[in-house]
Amino acid sequence: MYRLLLVEDDNALAAGIEFTLKDEGYEVLTVSTVKETKKIIDGRDFHLVILDINLPDGSGYDLCKYIRSKSDVPIVFLTALDEEVNIVLGLEIGGDDYITKPFGVRELLSRIKAIIRRNYKRESSGSRFQSGNITVDTYSAMVKKGDKKVMLTAQEYKLLLIFLSNPKVLLKRDAILNGLIEGEKSFFDENTLSVYIRRIREKIEDNPRKPQYIITQRGLGYKWNKKVSKE
Repeated sequence: MYRLLLVEDDNALAAGIEFTLKDEGYEVLTVSTVKETKKIIDGRDFHLVILDINLPDGSGYDLCKYIRSKSDVPIVFLTALDEEVNIVLGLEIGGDDYITKPFGVRELLSRIKAIIRRNYKRESSGSRFQSGNITVDTYSAMVKKGDKKVMLTAQEYKLLLIFLSNPKVLLKRDAILNGLIEGEKSFFDENTLSVYIRRIREKIEDNPRKPQYIITQRGLGYKWNKKVSKE
């Protein structure tokens, strides 16, 4: 059973979401403050966090940063703020998806199921990618730069695998986006893809301003620019 953490201070909304998720078979723990969330996230493991932006004792953005410092658990932002700048900010600091209020129950369930499926889908057999000093073990979903573990979100990891599976191949933006969403409706566009690319570069490149792994073909797309071996 998948365990979800719901962080929402609107009691009526939280009760409705919790009821719906439990009815779908999820284990749900609901809290309403930053303080409660930090205490719980330090002591328990979750498969997904649904995080409201506006909380009574702090910002959901800051709470996302705190969670990201400890875990790569998928995070879905839940908020009434639908301006593009807020959506991009949430993705830049480590969010995996973003759903705005008001929303339909079926839409919420669809987004949650899609993220869980993408994040916890097991490989039938593990494999190991090696490119430069980057190593990816798909069985354990472990990414390393040299001897140092690299923490990636679910979407960053999926994007990295897309590149490693297509070395030295120019990938158009639309093709990459289709590979990321796998036919699911989600807030992914070219701007979102640029955010993910930038975040991965910051984690794997020696100098993100002069990338050696993921290079940009201006106006065309992106390319993994190093050889890749697979075991």
